[in-house]
Amino acid sequence: MIETTGTSLKRLAGLLSSLGLACALTVASVSAGAVTVDNALLADESNGEHWPAYGRTFSEQHYSPLEQINADNVDRLGLAWSLEVDGLWNMATVPIEVDGVIYFAAGYSIVHAVDVVSGKLLWKYDPKVSSEKMRMAWGIRGLTYWNGKLYTGVQDGRLFALDAKTGELVWETLTTTPGDNRYITGAPRAFNGKIIIGHGGADFGHVRAYVTAYDAETGEQAWRWYIVPGNPADGFENAAMEMAAKTWTGEWWRFGGGGTAWNAMTYDPKYNRVYIGTGNGSPWNHQLRSPEGGDNLFLCSVVALDADTGEYVWHYQTAPGESWDFNSTMDITLSTLEIDGKTRDVLLHAPKNGFFYVIDRATGKLVSAEKFDKVTWASHVDMASGRPVENPGIRYEDGPAVTFPGSGGAHNWQPMSFSPRTGLTYIPTIRLAGFYDQGNRTPEKWDYTDLDFSGLDQPFTDVPKSAGSSSLLAWDPVAQAEVWRVEKVGSHNGGTLATAGDLVFQPQADGQFIAHDALSGEALWSSFMGVGSVSTPISYSVNGKQYVTVLAGWSGGQMLLGSLSAQHGWVGRNHPRRVLTYVLDGDAEMPPSPPRTVVEPLIAPEFEVDPALARKGRDVYLQCTICHGVSAVAGGYAPDLRASPIPLSFEALSAIVRDGALESVGMPNFPELSDDEIVQLQHFLREQARYEAPLWDQVKLGWNMVKIMVKMELMRRGWIDGEVASIETQAPANGKAPPLLDASDQ
Repeated sequence: MIETTGTSLKRLAGLLSSLGLACALTVASVSAGAVTVDNALLADESNGEHWPAYGRTFSEQHYSPLEQINADNVDRLGLAWSLEVDGLWNMATVPIEVDGVIYFAAGYSIVHAVDVVSGKLLWKYDPKVSSEKMRMAWGIRGLTYWNGKLYTGVQDGRLFALDAKTGELVWETLTTTPGDNRYITGAPRAFNGKIIIGHGGADFGHVRAYVTAYDAETGEQAWRWYIVPGNPADGFENAAMEMAAKTWTGEWWRFGGGGTAWNAMTYDPKYNRVYIGTGNGSPWNHQLRSPEGGDNLFLCSVVALDADTGEYVWHYQTAPGESWDFNSTMDITLSTLEIDGKTRDVLLHAPKNGFFYVIDRATGKLVSAEKFDKVTWASHVDMASGRPVENPGIRYEDGPAVTFPGSGGAHNWQPMSFSPRTGLTYIPTIRLAGFYDQGNRTPEKWDYTDLDFSGLDQPFTDVPKSAGSSSLLAWDPVAQAEVWRVEKVGSHNGGTLATAGDLVFQPQADGQFIAHDALSGEALWSSFMGVGSVSTPISYSVNGKQYVTVLAGWSGGQMLLGSLSAQHGWVGRNHPRRVLTYVLDGDAEMPPSPPRTVVEPLIAPEFEVDPALARKGRDVYLQCTICHGVSAVAGGYAPDLRASPIPLSFEALSAIVRDGALESVGMPNFPELSDDEIVQLQHFLREQARYEAPLWDQVKLGWNMVKIMVKMELMRRGWIDGEVASIETQAPANGKAPPLLDASDQ
């Protein structure tokens, strides 16, 4: 195995040759393949031999036309091989396959090449992300292949190309501005000799979003399109930005505006367009960023751009003037459907807001829209205007609001799949409420989101394990109706793969990898992976055999949800990160995995907690939430700090948090923290280790949440008038209700 970090393999080959070890490089290099990945292959829906892009082809259907593995013989599916992967905190990524080699970029964009037949690691490349950018985001989720090269983004904003045979760096470019809040988590897409990439960052500060296309061979910028307008005094880049500015008010440009396109980017070869799914506002709250109203184009929209020039063609906005983090950055899937007796080119879109949209690709006109899960923020979408009809009080302008879905959405980034064979879309759904409160926030000063993470007399901010649920939904996009639904474990599971064998594959949070009957939803086969997964499987063919590969490893942004995430028992670094590949009659044994972990907080009565310091430490801890979980209840790769002895020692905690003693294993350093802040953090963590919410407060909280939702429903039906709720009716005696936040996006 050869590991590269940008060192020339030609120089390395010369060194090995001089030592008589040239054969080692031959073993580690990928054999030259016969296939060329270009527009022709990526547009070919019938060729299931390779999986060269995030969604396999331009259509982003996450569908395999292979049927060697099917509903009749899936019970013969067995493990072909497994590969244990070390040093990666995040395996929430979608692999690709070309010419018998699997490629995946995981963790901080570390690219791996693995031989399909043997399961051996051929090479890996580590771009070495900066410590500062380790603090934000959720790791990379995919990569793409074009003309013998691999392309992926880096959390610190770089885009790079590697030689697919050797793993040697071909070029890299910084797509963002040094020191800004932008970062990359989504997979790039390739088309017409270009690579397009977006970025995240609107949840972490003031960001004006854009997408950029680069020359695939040189890395030179081809075009860039801004998603929201800038300062009108500076002029506008194009007519689209001038048009968009008319839908904003106040001085939005001072606060960025947002709109980050961090995931969905779909190329349409028929119309030579790229469809961009855009994100939430920055800040979230519409009242803060655009105080006199306005739709705020092009937030939470599907935008069609000319693929050659990046010029605006059309748009459809799913959440005008959005205030809930209702991104439209979820999958944009292309299909041709028979609707009302006519064949129509459409795109299928199930964004966070809970409505399933069918949109005409030629014109951008809405064909249909219906709720696919529990939705309380809007009653329906008006077909005449294409706009959602919002329920009263949902914008929390006069007090808090509870909504379904919450900020995590009814569907997040985990891909849905579409089967042309069944005509159904298979959606990994989430059901988790959101609690929104403007409070005393201003555009100049707002924390992570517009939800409340702090301000409690007691640190009761954990998300209980019963707060959310999930399902696998089969949805008919023509009838706009549910066909079947299978309840799943927890609130988050993996993306879906549909195949011509009438199967739907999905990995689960409990460690099971399931194959469902695509027509009925019946579970036909399962395999225990040894750890939970939110990745997405792929299928391809090598030497006449159909394979299915999935990445397993419990990690990613959805793991910050305290007890809701921790309930599965995959807490800490002791559980594996692995690549699993299955084939008919495979007989490899699954490697052992440690039993699920139930974390017991370390009480340590000798440490006397100062409540005043602990309250200040709550604010310091906000920077730790992404990895270590709300209320310090860890639900993923990072250790549970309530059970760690490290916070008992100022010196030990300071060495790790401030001095970077564990940076090599993915723990970023925070050199700006003062001694006082380290002490405050100590006291907060020790308080959390001992805290247990009084039973009465838990009961009261749950009852008040029920009252809020009942009142919202009565208002929606017009049976009562009035505000949604006051803060007094939502809060337990010791403070506000917990933030049912899902930051698994971006």
